[in-house]
Formats: sequence, structure tokens, C-alpha cells
Amino acid sequence: MARRSVFANANQGSDEINISPLIDMVFILLIFFIVTTVFVEETGVDVNKPQAASAVDLEKNSILIAITDQGKVVYGGREVGANGVRAVVKRLTQKEDMPVIIQSDKVVQTELLVRVIDEAKLGGAKAVSISTDNF
Repeated sequence: MARRSVFANANQGSDEINISPLIDMVFILLIFFIVTTVFVEETGVDVNKPQAASAVDLEKNSILIAITDQGKVVYGGREVGANGVRAVVKRLTQKEDMPVIIQSDKVVQTELLVRVIDEAKLGGAKAVSISTDNF
């Protein structure tokens, strides 16, 4: 008779499913995806870019610098000027080698564009590209 009571107590257990490990796993995945997400930092200004037939897509993890039609050099929504490009690039390329993409308006003088390219290279950029629109 002792055996019957042991089996009777075993069968009266709860049929609930423990979901706490599932919730833990979902939170761990959420943290993983948040940490590994690459945030693209926009320049903060609209630029009327020239068109090019040979345009290709570049990496998302890059330094975006804009030159407006008024000749302002902008990074991260604030004006840094041509003189500030070197410091920005040097600071951002210390941890990892990121390419620099210059979004230049099509009416910008070539002299200013060349100066910004030079400042980016002097700041340590290995690759400097000019952003264009596709045909």
C-alpha cells in the first residue's frame, strides 16, 4: 500500500510549464542584438550630390562628412570646418580603421573638396570616398 500512495502523489503534480528560462534566453538575445547593432551616424544636413554611373555601395560603418552648398563642413549635425576634419578622423580611427565618405554638394568648389580629402588622409583615414547618386 505504501507504493500506491507514492505513485498517487507523483501523478498529482502540476502540469504547468516553467517559462523563466525562456524569458532569460529572450533577454540575453535582446542584449546581444543591441550590443552588436551598428548605428549609422548621419551628417545632419541635406546635400545635393552629383550623379555617377560607377557608384557602388560602401560599408555602413564609416565616417560621414558633408560639405554643404554654402561651403560648410559638417560632421554629426555640427559644423567642424575644414580644419576640424583631421581631429574628427584621428579620434574616430584610433580604435578601428574606418573609411571616410564625403557627401559633397555638386556646387562645392574643388579646392574645398580637395582640402577636406587631404585633412581626412592626414587624420589617418586609409580610404576616402566621395558619395554620389546613381543614375
